[in-house]
Amino acid sequence: MATYKEIFGTNIEVLASDPANPVAGQVWYNSTDNVVKGSALTTAGAWSSVNSLNTGRYAGGGAGTTNAGLYASGVGTGGADKTEVESWNGTSWTEVSDVNNGRNGLENQSVGTQSDAMIFSGYDDTGSVVVDTEKWNGSSWTEVNNVNTGSGYGGGAGTSTAAVFAGGFPTRSALTELWNGSSWTEVNDLNTGRYNIGSSNSAPSTSMIVFGGGPPNTGATEQWNGTSWTETNDMNTARNALSGAGVYTSALGFGGNPAGSVVGLTEEWNGSTWTEVADMSVASVYRGALGLTSSALAIGKGTTDHTDVELWTGAGAPVTFTFTDS
Repeated sequence: MATYKEIFGTNIEVLASDPANPVAGQVWYNSTDNVVKGSALTTAGAWSSVNSLNTGRYAGGGAGTTNAGLYASGVGTGGADKTEVESWNGTSWTEVSDVNNGRNGLENQSVGTQSDAMIFSGYDDTGSVVVDTEKWNGSSWTEVNNVNTGSGYGGGAGTSTAAVFAGGFPTRSALTELWNGSSWTEVNDLNTGRYNIGSSNSAPSTSMIVFGGGPPNTGATEQWNGTSWTETNDMNTARNALSGAGVYTSALGFGGNPAGSVVGLTEEWNGSTWTEVADMSVASVYRGALGLTSSALAIGKGTTDHTDVELWTGAGAPVTFTFTDS
């Protein structure tokens, strides 16, 4: 039998830890774990469980990437809003400075990066609307100008200097507002007013999609071009209380409640149509979200385990695996 060196012309690398950015086909011996590992590209997207939040909650706001993320506020056990904020380094969560005003309904109403983020509007645990906007500078939160019409469970995209906010419960179900870095301005409404919607939550603010929501439950998808909304192809499964990640040409919609039962359904948007892909590990609603279709996080959930976090790894992404004898 030929050896690895005879086939590839080199010995297997011996490393004390896994390489930070392995390439597809790379093989190495991890001398700390005493195993042979390799890197390959995934053929299909899938969800996997990762390290849990320190403080359990759901309907909070996510921002950033799966290597450098942020999760702010949300509803904790017993229905009380939390002010806690946690940062994610790709492996674990660390508590950082609290928001000034705890709230919920933020799962698609947060934008930005781990060091420059923003949350806007929402609800407090008494059921009262919160109109505050708060900006994060990497160390603390500062209140800035309020939204014109407060709501929760709407959709948002952009950055802390240029954002769009659409839909929500109860009174602004079709309203859209733009943030220019200092104030909010009302612009053209959605075609279908709704709340409990998903959205492509990444920049830019001049192009995003919103999808799903209700009532009644809908799979309607609308695209924003910076001026107005255009209806495009519906999701395969109409539902509310779902979450979204990505950009307007490539997005994920996951979880939700289609007909009185919580699901783990995930659909991927390619810029024109939705395709069902792998389900979440656990059916859930009201999850915080961040990232892209290549790599995204679903954070907390509105079922029993509010600390749960799942990682989406899209098709074609590099993954590390361990060789076994079988």
